[in-house]
Amino acid sequence: MTDANTDAASPPPGATPDLPADVVNLTYEEARDELVQVVARLEAGSEPLEASLALWERGEALAARCQQWLDGARQRLAAAQASSTGLAGSGDGAEDDA
Repeated sequence: MTDANTDAASPPPGATPDLPADVVNLTYEEARDELVQVVARLEAGSEPLEASLALWERGEALAARCQQWLDGARQRLAAAQASSTGLAGSGDGAEDDA
């Protein structure tokens, strides 16, 4: 694993501590890919009840992890847009006063 991947595995701000430790350390792509596999196994319907329940719980944790990453990405985009708008807006206001 490269340094970039290690950084990407760091939990985003606001990560929920009640997720299993192995799920908390997953990147978005890892969690998404495993979630796809869990859903496929559940949809196949060939798992016994206990295994299906365990898969469902795992899927819920993986979905929550993906949502954490998406929420963090939205926050970063909003902050970048606000920063960009603030910089552009400061020049526009001076022109309007002239």
